[in-house]
Amino acid sequence: MAAYPISAQMSAFVEKTLSFNNTDSSLPGLRQAYSEMCRAFTPPCPAGLEVVDFELAGVAVRSWQPSVKPPTDGWPCIVYLHGGGWVVGDLDSHAFICAELASVLGVLVIAVDYRLAPEHPFPAAFDDCLSVWRALRTGPFQLDPARTLVAGDSAGGNLAAALCLALRDAGEPAPGAQVLIYPGLGGDHLLPSRSECTDAPLLSSSDLDCYHALYLGGIRQPTAYAMPLLADDFSGLPPTLIAVAQFDPLRDDGVLYAGRLNAAGVSAMLYYGQGLVHGCLRARGQVAEVDRLYETLLGYLADKTG
Repeated sequence: MAAYPISAQMSAFVEKTLSFNNTDSSLPGLRQAYSEMCRAFTPPCPAGLEVVDFELAGVAVRSWQPSVKPPTDGWPCIVYLHGGGWVVGDLDSHAFICAELASVLGVLVIAVDYRLAPEHPFPAAFDDCLSVWRALRTGPFQLDPARTLVAGDSAGGNLAAALCLALRDAGEPAPGAQVLIYPGLGGDHLLPSRSECTDAPLLSSSDLDCYHALYLGGIRQPTAYAMPLLADDFSGLPPTLIAVAQFDPLRDDGVLYAGRLNAAGVSAMLYYGQGLVHGCLRARGQVAEVDRLYETLLGYLADKTG
């Protein structure tokens, strides 16, 4: 860890996370180890939330709804797309952040249990997220379209960015904002962060290559809906917050995307997380620099949903 000067708190978080690594490197083994790790970092659900699992457009979803009367103009809503390299993760893995967003912001949060690679390579996950987004426009909740946002971390940040590109291209109403947390957006291997963070804690450059290969399933020429940095046009996209981690091979994907959005006239804010590593959202309340990231996330989301 010497090459990456992370705090003692962050180092302890990394060690605890790595302690769940399974000697069984099969796909079921990896998924089981990931689920166990996620459970260990998931606090009890805050009081006052109604949590319901159901299906939308044939896709499993979970809603976290504050137990207050819906606003007269409809719920402010965050559609949350989980990380996990498109290969691991589910409705439980990111319940920790969905519950906090719903509780702290007083908004409806809907998480999408999209299909996973390699059994379901691109465009399965993307299609599921798009189907859920479109289905939400007609029910089952009354939403305020201007205050309905999309957010995601890692692979979920990729899917959120792809969703916004697809809606723009189809001429459909866009989210009120997109929040991309250490997203994987398809930057090439020459980006400085790929070599500077090649063996970074919790996500290495070789891990990244492996996830990409599983997600793309042999596609030689991916589109922007698979890897959003491949887009020809970045204009007409919703206001954006991109948070990146300093010690993350994906760091420069987010930096580059923010630059391209701003150059195209989109309001894009870049949060450069000093001392952060990929996957650190789970260190809430344990690592001071992660709590600072949350302050920025919650402030931005409060502004866009308030």
